[in-house]
Amino acid sequence: MRILNSRINLIIALSMLSFGVFAQGKKQKVDGVVAVVGDYVILDSDIDKTYIELSSQGVDTKDIKRCEMLGKLLEDKLYAHQAIQDSIVVTDADVNTKLNEQIGYMVEQLGSMEKVVQYFKKTSEQDFRAELFDIIKENKLTAEMQKKIVDEVSITPEEVRDFFKKIPKEELPVFGAEMEVAQIVVKPAVSQEAKQKVIDQLKGFKKDVQENGASFFSKAVLYSEDPGSRSNGGFYKMDRRTQFVKEFKDVAFSLNEGEISEPFETEFGFHIIYLEKIRGQEIDLRHIVIAPKVTPEALKEAKEKAELIRTRILNKEITFAEAARTMSDEKETRNDGGILTNPKTHDTRFELTKMDPSLYSQVANLKDNEVSLPVVDEDRTGGKFYKIMTVTNRYEEHTADYSKDYGRLKELALKEKQIKAIAKWSEEKIKETYIKINGEYRDCAFTNNWLKK
Repeated sequence: MRILNSRINLIIALSMLSFGVFAQGKKQKVDGVVAVVGDYVILDSDIDKTYIELSSQGVDTKDIKRCEMLGKLLEDKLYAHQAIQDSIVVTDADVNTKLNEQIGYMVEQLGSMEKVVQYFKKTSEQDFRAELFDIIKENKLTAEMQKKIVDEVSITPEEVRDFFKKIPKEELPVFGAEMEVAQIVVKPAVSQEAKQKVIDQLKGFKKDVQENGASFFSKAVLYSEDPGSRSNGGFYKMDRRTQFVKEFKDVAFSLNEGEISEPFETEFGFHIIYLEKIRGQEIDLRHIVIAPKVTPEALKEAKEKAELIRTRILNKEITFAEAARTMSDEKETRNDGGILTNPKTHDTRFELTKMDPSLYSQVANLKDNEVSLPVVDEDRTGGKFYKIMTVTNRYEEHTADYSKDYGRLKELALKEKQIKAIAKWSEEKIKETYIKINGEYRDCAFTNNWLKK
């Protein structure tokens, strides 16, 4: 029985290393400190665990030497240590949000919190959460420090031109075939009756807690549709900087300690919030969210509307871009005429060999100016909707051209400059940071001057 799919592998890749996941039948060797970077300690077992982490992500590790793996860990610890020195703040609220999200996915995949704790061989949920909290916090410090370094790097058109000129003609990059894609989204209408049903249900939960002493925690576990907090009774820590939708934060920070809100709506559904504790600028809360159910009739009407829009476009009564601006229910793409942004590159081009398979299957066979039939899809909350799609531009595979590919070349030039900035930063910080490497690892031929020779 395959329990873990690709999504859970990504989650576990972050956490499994520090939770004693080793191949069955193998004994752990005696652990010891192999290196110290500032306030951070690296154990010999950390190197073993990193091999497991990379393997879990599909990386072939057979040719990666232990010295190289230690070098990666030294870099990570240096970033995290310097982030603290630079007073980079990673709040407990941010960490707990990510922690609850990951645990929610784990519970969803393995079946229960108890099974998650057993899988990672921890003695209790509290121990599991504490170790995962530390891992996430260190990773966030590392990421924020790296971001700070590269965010300070900018590049001028002259530097892009110089970068391009320095590339030998035979080594110019080749860009694969690409396309630009646009879509119009039609979401089914949710009836007022369905909304009121959810509102009444949430009001009933509130009344049962306040008047009968029922457990908000239990109701969240049983009824909430938030996978990130459901297993923990809907719990979140947050402050005003925590990344929650505005409507949620507005209600949360309007409550008094011990108060339960009235039902309110966000893009995820209807919520009630129970404010457990106010800790200065930080609050502890629990919430329950339920999305009103869409009827089959409403979904059918959405499909018919999408078909009507498609017909009007094909009859040239309106352009695809105009229809997107005036009739699409997707606010993120509506103002751009429905054109999608590539989440990996943040531009509008999708390289065919790197496209998300589901998106590729929807547009691969579309001819120029052709509009797809309505396709059913799901949003991030699992709600179904219909969309029609078209390919707005195609770019054949070609060798880099300065005028045609300036944006891509600028990206490559900026990355090269960022790499150099990181190398310079590392060289400087290694000199001024306490670093100690022990035993056989002092014989490693590191890329960076960790031994300060």
